[in-house]
Amino acid sequence: MNRNHLGVGLMGAQEKPKKDNWLYSTFPISVAIGPLGTMIQLYLIELNGQALGTIYGGLAAAIYNGISIPAALLWGLTIDRLHKRRSLIGLSYALTAIALVSFYVGGSTEGTIARYSVVSFVSFASATPLNLLIMETEQKSRWAGAFAKLSMVSSVGNVAGLVVSVVWTDLIPSQLVLLFVPLGALALTSSALSVVMIKEPPFVFERETVARRRPSFFSRLLANPVFFIVIPTLSDFRRIFRGLRSSLTRSVPLFYISTILFYLSAGLFNTSFVPAMHLFSLPDQQVFAVILAGMVVQSLAFQFAGKFVGSRSLITTSIQGLLLRGWSYVGIGAAVLLLSGPIFVIPALILYPLAGGVAFAIYYTSANTMMFTTVQSKSAGAALGVYSAIVGIASMAGSLASGFISVYVGYDTTFILAGILLFAAMGVVGRLPKPSSPDEGALQ
Repeated sequence: MNRNHLGVGLMGAQEKPKKDNWLYSTFPISVAIGPLGTMIQLYLIELNGQALGTIYGGLAAAIYNGISIPAALLWGLTIDRLHKRRSLIGLSYALTAIALVSFYVGGSTEGTIARYSVVSFVSFASATPLNLLIMETEQKSRWAGAFAKLSMVSSVGNVAGLVVSVVWTDLIPSQLVLLFVPLGALALTSSALSVVMIKEPPFVFERETVARRRPSFFSRLLANPVFFIVIPTLSDFRRIFRGLRSSLTRSVPLFYISTILFYLSAGLFNTSFVPAMHLFSLPDQQVFAVILAGMVVQSLAFQFAGKFVGSRSLITTSIQGLLLRGWSYVGIGAAVLLLSGPIFVIPALILYPLAGGVAFAIYYTSANTMMFTTVQSKSAGAALGVYSAIVGIASMAGSLASGFISVYVGYDTTFILAGILLFAAMGVVGRLPKPSSPDEGALQ
């Protein structure tokens, strides 16, 4: 690993802390990406109608999640070999801009799904270099604050993007596809700003450094939970899941099983939630408003989640997050059964922020802390590789199944099933051995 500890020491002793204003170059791209998933689902329904649009939306989300695995592998190898942070970030944003504008040029279902897949692929080029840049350009004492700032800029940008979408669909309700053009312009703005504001670091870290520092690890997985240091092998999967045979080694495989259940549930629910709101005749601006409410609550919840989780057992907080999210999903499923028409917006505005905001922040903080413990106590490459693979596969499977279940069985079934999967995950987490203190984590 290329860790220039002497260089870090000299930098800290002789230079003043470098300003991290370059982080603001990520704001326009965050605005552009914030409403993208919702827009794709609404646009596919506009092109194909409710039933086919829901199925195609599930297919689009499944391919988007599936692309994440080879994208993470390929861009990871590129980062290791090129060591060009600014170039990769600028290229990622420029390609994203082209893909976004191209949505307006072509109006076919196949083209929409293909372009959405391209966005998934090219977005991975920037996630890891951003984290490495912070560690390579800031003093170690400033890392946590810089990662927090990166997350803050991203969250505010996502919220701003959803606000823009609400206003746009209210003023120009029949021109949703035209919104891709200004979003593409914003992505291109980030590309230009990255070239101007980002300086290549004087020394570089390897990607594994991200997995060894808690702030960078959390920031990277929050940006996208698929992150490979090395390519996992079948023997890595066998070694981890063989641990189920013994009570002394079952903690890690049980945690991975709970992760599979969580992302299956997320794929099921998130893929069909926007089409369900459309089915209840909610106008596009209200659909975006519900997603906006969830994003605002999530951003606020992450501000207290760390302190909340840090003062309690990781197992307890994980179960609490899963329980709240599971009941919220079941509640939305019950609303589908019992309500009709636009009144569905009321339970959506209440339960979705609870599930996607409060519950997600609590569970995600707890789960990532446990995953961080795993990476430190096991082979970082194998543990993180297996984790990333199961996240990508489970998300893809949940999304693919979601559209078909919603159309052929019912949206209520999809949402209730998503809740049941979370209750199952809660049961699995409950079987993890209890640590003697919250700081020890749950995985041994």
